Amino acid sequence: MVERKSIFDFLPHLVLLIGILIVAFPVYVAFIASTWDAATIANGTMPLRPGPHFLENYYRTIFVGTSSSTRQPVGGMMLNSLIMALSIAIGKIAISLISAFAIVYFRFPFRMPAFWLIFMTLMLPVEVRIYPTYKIVADLGLLDSYPGLTIPLIASATATLLFRQFFMTVPDELVEASKIDGASPMQFFKDTLLPLSLTSVAALFVIQFIYGWNQYLWPLLITTRDDMQTIVIGIKKMIVTQDALTEWQLAMTTVILAMLPPVLVVIVMQRLFVKGLVETEK
Repeated sequence: MVERKSIFDFLPHLVLLIGILIVAFPVYVAFIASTWDAATIANGTMPLRPGPHFLENYYRTIFVGTSSSTRQPVGGMMLNSLIMALSIAIGKIAISLISAFAIVYFRFPFRMPAFWLIFMTLMLPVEVRIYPTYKIVADLGLLDSYPGLTIPLIASATATLLFRQFFMTVPDELVEASKIDGASPMQFFKDTLLPLSLTSVAALFVIQFIYGWNQYLWPLLITTRDDMQTIVIGIKKMIVTQDALTEWQLAMTTVILAMLPPVLVVIVMQRLFVKGLVETEK
């Protein structure tokens, strides 16, 4: 029996391909621009094929420096962003795991009010608490430092809520078996809950890494030294709005470099990321 395929069967694929082209074409243009010189881009004569300045532009951007507006190599900016993203992702997961573990498995006064206070912080955007947070960080002398960049952004109500919901689905029989074996609460947490939470941890790591990598407002406020600026801040400083000519080839090179770490994290952890999202929904 031969099945007849309708033209409408290809419609979802066509829509998907169109969406991919819409998203990927600007990225392709940015990559092409990163391989040409400034004059070609400024004159509007840039072809849609790679140019001869690929190695020159990327070497200058990563190791030498971009322009007078940033005065720092992008390699240092990427290191700052990497430290910030990893610290935020690991810190958020660690604190959220312990917080959710305490809320679900321990009985202490004001346990539920504490959880609802954590949950209510979801309604407060960063901009609402940006000034008191900045004031505390400044008073503690944490400006232009990695602790100042990361510690105020580590707490996460979203991750705490997700881990709490997951821990509540863990069968009580596992808790009773751990008690019979004489395991302490932290042993139960380390030997039972952490292995079960691996996929959820992976999914949250990807989300929080990208969240930390793309931070703009907080690093803009907390850093004043050029050697502490992140790559997102560097991109903004490269786009000159005054009479000086923006070095677009170096700006596009920085954009491409800024995309690589989040893309690599998603690719490497794709399977665990998708599995973690599916299990979280269950």
